[in-house]
Amino acid sequence: MANIVVIGAQWGDEGKGKIVDLLTTEVGAIVRFQGGNNAGHTLVVNGQQTILHLIPSGILHQGKKCLIGNGVVLDPFVFCAEMDKLEMSGVDVSPARLVISNKAQLIMPYHRAIDGARENFKSGADKIGTTGRGIGPCYEDKAARIGIRAADLANEPLLRHKIEKALVEKNALLQGLYGQVPLSAAGIFDQLLPIARRLAPYLGDISTIIQDYASQGILFEGAQGTHLDIDHGTYPFVTSSNTVAGSAAIGAGCPPHMLERVVAIVKAYTTRVGAGPFPTELQDEVGSYLQTQGAEFGATTGRKRRCGWLDLVVLRESQRLNGPTEIALTKLDVLGGLDELKICVAYQYKGQEITYPPQEENGMAQVQPVYETLPGWQEDISGCRNYHALPQTTRDYIARIEEILGIPVGIVSVGPDRDQTIIRS
Repeated sequence: MANIVVIGAQWGDEGKGKIVDLLTTEVGAIVRFQGGNNAGHTLVVNGQQTILHLIPSGILHQGKKCLIGNGVVLDPFVFCAEMDKLEMSGVDVSPARLVISNKAQLIMPYHRAIDGARENFKSGADKIGTTGRGIGPCYEDKAARIGIRAADLANEPLLRHKIEKALVEKNALLQGLYGQVPLSAAGIFDQLLPIARRLAPYLGDISTIIQDYASQGILFEGAQGTHLDIDHGTYPFVTSSNTVAGSAAIGAGCPPHMLERVVAIVKAYTTRVGAGPFPTELQDEVGSYLQTQGAEFGATTGRKRRCGWLDLVVLRESQRLNGPTEIALTKLDVLGGLDELKICVAYQYKGQEITYPPQEENGMAQVQPVYETLPGWQEDISGCRNYHALPQTTRDYIARIEEILGIPVGIVSVGPDRDQTIIRS
């Protein structure tokens, strides 16, 4: 049984949740390896929608082990609310099948306070478009070695000490620079205590569980997309963690040789939430059409997503960073009704044509897309369940993506529901 890494190949929102849900049938355990509740994975099963922010998308499959890796920053309040919602829907979220790594870092109320205050303090082009969930400040504390880890929930004296110690610095920043009201260590501890006692049974050694389930197959679930990676994305308009496939081993706690099959999730067009360069963005009726037809609203923030043509320059970079073995092409049905489609095959940059993104900071804001035009299709393909049932122009669009990137499209999604999927390999 092959182990599978599922990553987003663009700027997130590619439809990873659906593909993870689909591939969960092939494995015994699913582990989320990075990010926090700044990403939402939307699942539709038999017409019923479920949005998850922290709990792995495989949770809807009975009997599958779901793990939160050490690379995740976990908001314990959000996690408990998510468990409550799933329990109300009849989903088993007991400690027997849902485990949090002892090493995962916790997002605290002061992280959220600093995140919001910092973004509000900025103006104009300096704004990053953060979700304000405390993700960045939590990763900062992890790197500074002052973070609170999930294991600390089971050690109440240590937990209180760490909160008190952290607030010396955090309150100085909140009060002195941002003009905010200082936070109370006792208040935060009292608020967290019942949550800590509830989550203590969920703590575990994820590396051992991965080792135990290796023969059944492991699915490594990423959040966000490749071009939001803290190192390899469109810096500084990025997230605060490494989103590329190689980080699955670090964020889950396993050797790299376990990462056998890498599935790159590619939306059939391109979207982006928040600030940052977006070479193929469409601010016209076609962009509005994609936004409306694709229901392009952030699952976490509710913000409208910016929409544009498929960018193969961005995907070439994703290819060399992640080494995908196949592509899962999502939201192909959204393109139906357009007379012609464009794909970006290169950029014009400083008088030259380039086929990979420029590496300089904000270089992507200075490029002009070079397009290739393909015929569109008018048919509704959402009911297609066989590849050859797709219109020829649709298959030509897929074939051109495969030809340029040199990667097979193994999965084609033609709608949000689990069964609106064509499996080619």
